[in-house]
Order: sequence, then structure tokens, then C-alpha cells
Amino acid sequence: MAAILKEIESQALQLSPPERGELIHRLIISLEGEPEESPEAIAKAWDEEIARRVADMEAGRTQWTAADEVMTRLRTKISAAKAGAGQS
Repeated sequence: MAAILKEIESQALQLSPPERGELIHRLIISLEGEPEESPEAIAKAWDEEIARRVADMEAGRTQWTAADEVMTRLRTKISAAKAGAGQS
């Protein structure tokens, strides 16, 4: 199976960027199925969600965390996960 995957990858990398994008789209659809909503409806829903989140931030209804703190927490979790994986 690994040899087949390497061959497919080699062929895929010879495609143009738009063709690779189409291939990626088709593979994702093969795993997840067609989206229930149209691309326009999905974009509209995201626009509405973004507007809601911005309004919450501007109204003070959200708790902010500094990016440095978030990155420190993530690095700690990644280090712990790596250390745990090394113990197996």
C-alpha cells in the first residue's frame, strides 16, 4: 500500500495547483460526503458567526487571552504529549 501511495503522491504533485485543489476537494468529499449547504450558504453562515463574535468582543462579553499566553499553553501541552508518547 505504501508504494501505491508514493506513486499517487508523485503523480498528484505533477498536477497544476488548480488541479491539485480539485483533487483535494474530491478526496475530502469522498471522506465526508457532499456538504448539506451550498457554498454561498456556508459563507453566509460564517459571515454571521464572525459578526456575532466581533459584536461579543466589542460588547465585552468575551474573555481575552494574550497570544503569548495561548502559545505558552500550547507548547506545554505539545511537550507533555511528546514526553508521554516517548514513554510507550
